[in-house]
Amino acid sequence: MYTTASSEPLAKKCSTWGYRRWRYIAAVAAVSLGLGAYTICHYDTAYLVATSMYRSSVAANATFKVAWDYYCNFPDLPDEEDESISPEERQRILEARSAVHLRAAEVVKQALMKNGGVYIKLGQHISAMQYVLPAEWCAVMQALQDKNTASSVEELDMVIQTDLGKSISELFSEFDPEPIGVASLAQVHRAVLRSNGQEVAVKVQHPMVRTYSDIDIATMSVMFEFVHSVFPEFQFMWLGSEMRESLPRELDFNTDKKNAEQVEWDFSTHPDIPLTVPRMLQATDRVLIMEFVHGQRCDDLSYLRNHGISPAAVSREIGRVFAEMIFVHGFLHCDPHPGNLFVRPRDPAKTSHGYNFDLVLLDHGLYRRLPARLRHEYAEMWRALMRGDKEQIAYWSRKLSGTDLYHLFSTILTGQTWETIESKSLTATSGPAQLDFSSMRAKEPDLMRQITDVLASVSSELRLVLKTNDLLRMIDQKLFVDQPPRVQQHAQMLSWLRMSHYCLMAIRDARALDISHDQSRRAGVLQTTSRVTRLLANWLSFWFHDSALSIYSAMLRLSMAST
Repeated sequence: MYTTASSEPLAKKCSTWGYRRWRYIAAVAAVSLGLGAYTICHYDTAYLVATSMYRSSVAANATFKVAWDYYCNFPDLPDEEDESISPEERQRILEARSAVHLRAAEVVKQALMKNGGVYIKLGQHISAMQYVLPAEWCAVMQALQDKNTASSVEELDMVIQTDLGKSISELFSEFDPEPIGVASLAQVHRAVLRSNGQEVAVKVQHPMVRTYSDIDIATMSVMFEFVHSVFPEFQFMWLGSEMRESLPRELDFNTDKKNAEQVEWDFSTHPDIPLTVPRMLQATDRVLIMEFVHGQRCDDLSYLRNHGISPAAVSREIGRVFAEMIFVHGFLHCDPHPGNLFVRPRDPAKTSHGYNFDLVLLDHGLYRRLPARLRHEYAEMWRALMRGDKEQIAYWSRKLSGTDLYHLFSTILTGQTWETIESKSLTATSGPAQLDFSSMRAKEPDLMRQITDVLASVSSELRLVLKTNDLLRMIDQKLFVDQPPRVQQHAQMLSWLRMSHYCLMAIRDARALDISHDQSRRAGVLQTTSRVTRLLANWLSFWFHDSALSIYSAMLRLSMAST
């Protein structure tokens, strides 16, 4: 056997390498066994961590893809006055921008659908932001209104047993396995109570929504911050904070029950308004049992026609309900899409309001208390808009939005062009607002930044009021889509007059409160007489202007009835 001088060190080196190799394998095996043992003993925690990481990675991947696509492929919009750009080249640029918008929206939509839950809710919120986002984004996200995945009856049974201590079969003699509606956070089923045979609607939260909600919202906030760092003009961080504030309330169905009962109380003194709120029977964090009310979506025109219900009357009464909420009660339902507003046919002879329908208000998770000061300033702003008073519009716009962009703020509020407002023609507009924000953005490249500046500077309550206005305008557009122009014009004018009535009420009440506070610490006959005189003058001013509105409204209705 031959040896060399280097054979011993080589053998020693191989031995050391082998020792290290086996030590590495042993360490990997120990860690793997440890992780395996932890996963077996704490399966739920390990699964939650892994799933949360996966959901976050889906969101991050979509965000990076979209940011990169915009960074590399989104051409700047040339100035309208730049004569060096031919019409063909300008059109090519517009088509390239539209293609990027479509690609980006589709990438985000697929990610939202893959994660579901809170992400679907974000997409639905985006679909309603027509005055902020490109039309391509809103159109793509509109598909998410009907893309919610239903939980199985077995999954719902587990939630019901956990929250109520009884199974579906123990609580209900009937339980329709097909949901009436499926939303991003919950779904609703028709059922019959075993205890008394009452027909009910059962709203049950999707099992894992609450589990992932915190990490999902945190992920969204991080993604918004990242996009803002790449595109400084992106000012939508408030979306994350808004969802952080709203979601915990929407995930607690006890809040649904309390809100519904509050609205029922608010309108109990208005038997002339055809509003119905389903009676809430029982609520836990994740299960809500309520009275079942038959009806159909308020924008289902064929259903309205088949039951002889006037779309104009439905629009008018929806407007009354939400004007009461904003200007009088200060307690606002902030999600009035057609799926949450049903119409139920009625015999007018058996109602206190005299209409042949009831409006059924559903889904009471998202409400906001509107401060008295906000309601007063909002009313003053609308009154200035109705009169086309430029100075007052600028003043109250600055109060509400904190910016000098009163032209834009007025357009967002009314859905009408500044030219229409400035010419004092707001009350003579021919139909529901249908502003083309896409064409406005094409003419004004800086428009999106200005809009985001306005939305970032207003209060969270006012943002939700603006969102509510947009949803109501979308309902109006659907209700009047097949109506002749004359009917549309009359209905729109009556809508503006109704708004004026509620603005006058809010201003009257705010001024009366100021007069009372101003004199509250003063005593004596002169001070009391002064206070009473000012209060009387305030009331007479309201009565004079409101009477004129009532007479004009009556004349419009007579004119409408005669045609």
